[in-house]
Amino acid sequence: MKDFADLIKSLEVSPGEVAVFWLGQAGFVFKNSANRLVGLDLYLSDSCNKEFGFKRLMPFLLQPEEIIFDLLIASHAHYDHFDIEAMPELLRNGRTVLVTAQDGRPLCDRLSLPSEQIRYIGLGDEFDFAGINIRALPCDHGVLAPDAVGIMLSIGDKRIYYTGDTAYREDYWANPELKDLDLLILPINGAYGNLNEAEAAETAVRINARMTVPCHFWNFAEHGGDPMRFSKEIQQRTTDLPYTIMAMGEYIFI
Repeated sequence: MKDFADLIKSLEVSPGEVAVFWLGQAGFVFKNSANRLVGLDLYLSDSCNKEFGFKRLMPFLLQPEEIIFDLLIASHAHYDHFDIEAMPELLRNGRTVLVTAQDGRPLCDRLSLPSEQIRYIGLGDEFDFAGINIRALPCDHGVLAPDAVGIMLSIGDKRIYYTGDTAYREDYWANPELKDLDLLILPINGAYGNLNEAEAAETAVRINARMTVPCHFWNFAEHGGDPMRFSKEIQQRTTDLPYTIMAMGEYIFI
């Protein structure tokens, strides 16, 4: 685990680039040339197993005390996106700012998290920090997470769209804000209202980002998700779409 934390901290990022690390499930870390670190929907514990019986199948890459993040983002309050075990430690340093959807408020209160380090966002809200902009876009994760949001993350000149846990919505993909994206991240598991592999492939083709990365597969037996099927669905639609299937702990530059 320490080796991965050391990699994140030591990796040099050239000006104008962003390093993107995948931690499994829907968890990503972004790093720019100024060594700013953003953590998105990090799931670092096995809290879903303890609370709901959803056993974690993938290894632990990072302990919450190993890295100090500048920003953390929680797109909604499900525990594999808002990790109730890890979050208190992630904020213990006193400087990390948590940007969470409105449904994260009860969890923040329950965990007695420091209010001065927390910002709540709803549809259309924005938050700026040191050249990093977070904008909440529409997300359809069903009645169990009505406050869930998609995230438009701008780090310098790089624009990253994370759909969040969402169903297929052609009206969302027609949003002009989604043109000329550097990175699209979307789920493929097809359970609990999320895009399945075919829907994710269709979404990726419609949005046509410079790079597409699928997520939300293999961490829970109950969730499903087949990256090879996603790849085949892409190939059936086009040979021109840039995408990559990331391994846990892998990083790319955009």
